[in-house]
Amino acid sequence: MAITVEALTGRELTEVLPDLARLRIKVFRDWPYLYDGSLGYEQGYLARFATALDTIVVIARDGDEIVGISTASPMTGHADEFAQAFRAHGLDPLKVYYFGESVLLPAYRGQGIGHSFFGHREARARFLGRFTHAAFCAVVRPADHPLRPVGSRPLDAFWRRRGYEPADGLIADFSWKDVDQPVQSSKPMQFWMRAL
Repeated sequence: MAITVEALTGRELTEVLPDLARLRIKVFRDWPYLYDGSLGYEQGYLARFATALDTIVVIARDGDEIVGISTASPMTGHADEFAQAFRAHGLDPLKVYYFGESVLLPAYRGQGIGHSFFGHREARARFLGRFTHAAFCAVVRPADHPLRPVGSRPLDAFWRRRGYEPADGLIADFSWKDVDQPVQSSKPMQFWMRAL
């Protein structure tokens, strides 16, 4: 069956929040996030996201099944730690459209869905007209991390093909519980940006 990709805004996006929570827990459990997620945390996190003005959710379906979801919202509608990192570097978070997660089941990767996720979110940022940059962040893990899979490759080349570059020194700390740890710990999140 053909994969379809669709952008949702407003009330439409609230209907897919349970799927987003499920996919975040499943996909982010793997390298490099190693996220030991819970539905309780996800409900709180996504409730704030869903109420942010000008939020978009892009979904990939295989028939009726949602197999991937990507999100974006104004930077100021997301985690305070992220907006503070931009202010500390002299950047106005009001001008940044923040790309949240892109979670896609492994069987569907390498088929152009990731490009479609980026394309829809960039189009939304341009349509809204008040953002000068798009940005996202990625966790930084040490090269010798014991759970790093053999042969793992970062997505840097893909992101660069989309026009994104890591913003020098623009790093925020964000906490979650890793699958191999008993409590939450803070991780460095490197921001990548491109001009719109």
